[in-house]
Amino acid sequence: MAAPGNEPSRSDKAASALDVPLADRYVLLIEAVQDYAIFMLDPAGKVSSWNPGAQRIKGYSNDEIVGRHFSAFYTDEDIAAGKPAHELDIAAAEGRVEDEGWRVRRDGSRFWANVTISAVRDASGALLGFAKVTRDMTDRMRLAELELASEVSAQVQITRENEQKRIARELHDDLGQQLTALKMSVALMEATLAAKAETAPLVPQTRALQQEIDAMAMSLRRIASDLRPPLLDDLGLTAALEWLAEDFTKRYGVAATVHIEASEPQFNEFASTNLFRIVQEALTNVARHANASRVRIELACTGDHVSLDIEDNGVGATLTLPPVGASFGLLGIRERVRQLQGSVSFASSPGAGFHISIRVPLAAVQ
Repeated sequence: MAAPGNEPSRSDKAASALDVPLADRYVLLIEAVQDYAIFMLDPAGKVSSWNPGAQRIKGYSNDEIVGRHFSAFYTDEDIAAGKPAHELDIAAAEGRVEDEGWRVRRDGSRFWANVTISAVRDASGALLGFAKVTRDMTDRMRLAELELASEVSAQVQITRENEQKRIARELHDDLGQQLTALKMSVALMEATLAAKAETAPLVPQTRALQQEIDAMAMSLRRIASDLRPPLLDDLGLTAALEWLAEDFTKRYGVAATVHIEASEPQFNEFASTNLFRIVQEALTNVARHANASRVRIELACTGDHVSLDIEDNGVGATLTLPPVGASFGLLGIRERVRQLQGSVSFASSPGAGFHISIRVPLAAVQ
């Protein structure tokens, strides 16, 4: 024993712990576990013991659950299918059964559980009951669902971009060539008509037709570029952003400038597409909502990060209020940045313009 007035030494504590009977030590161990529901069932499936972890996970106190059948933890669908009894039968026959699925707490809420039921027998082999261990896996399951949703979202975007690329190519190469051939045919017709006095008055009509064909070709190129600008695939992100800014300025009369700091890294196709679409969506929001006269796009590679900033001098917005008109655009930007493992922030106030600041790890874009 420790001397009066002195704290017990470590060896004294170890000795006192060994003085506790083995069965009591097992009870203390189970009582100390908080992350697992560990309890016993009698051979009929009624709860005969209950640890604090079980109360925390399932919501029942010891007095509320001991003596009740463990089917209280199962969903109505599983009870109707006879799952609780079936699991006890397997555990009794094979010694152990493991399952994952929805379970029900005392308040009726559901959680995703990993459950192990082990048969407990005496020395003669007689069934004494079952040991049941339950772990709440809801957070892990939801994380897996989010990861899967992210993968699906990225794959959907890749598939959509590939389809838009295909359509843009077909518009440019197939219909574009057909319009060119049509214009040449009309030009040949014009020459034939002009050669004869009786048909010469029809020449102005053929010229008007050629002008209409030119207008159709311009519209076709614009639609194809909106779907997938060929510059993005042929010359890279910088050239595509410069074209986008120039086209935006011509369409909306808003001065858009692009500034690239240092040399452009070798972006992979997924990163180039996402960064281009982010700028495209931001410019769409400027055209629709900002009432701005200028917008600045700045792309920089510093250290191990790529930064993208888009800023306009428009009417701005109150970020504390729920976004309305541009909400889906901003959500789309957030999702694309998340897929690049980056971060995005928005800065704005009424009358002070709107600033989008994006930071992406360099490793995620190469």
